[in-house]
Amino acid sequence: MPLYEHVFISRQDLSNAQAEGLVEHFSTVLADNGGKVVESEYWGVKTMAYKINKNRKGHYAFLKTDAPATAVQEMERLMRLHDDVMRVLTIKVDGHDEGPSIQMQKRDERDGRRERRNRD
Repeated sequence: MPLYEHVFISRQDLSNAQAEGLVEHFSTVLADNGGKVVESEYWGVKTMAYKINKNRKGHYAFLKTDAPATAVQEMERLMRLHDDVMRVLTIKVDGHDEGPSIQMQKRDERDGRRERRNRD
């Protein structure tokens, strides 16, 4: 089956439990249609670059899936109809990266960052 990565943003006025519940809800939608969630991450509330539906912040969630295209299309359709979901991004990938995503890694472990200098 093809591999996909999904990121979706839900409204800022949801609680953390409700936002994580959305991840579970959409995971079951995939499972019901013959797919599976390989890994899911809840990135937390983050500030967006611009307002979406009068919201400045949103709950970000990330899913790595192994599912047929029909299951992904159904999940995206339900995400777009859901009142609490503001944005959805799905990409098809050749393979999933091992370990946590860049968003979950500690700032010191990120590649490409310059070393912090101690100021005296």
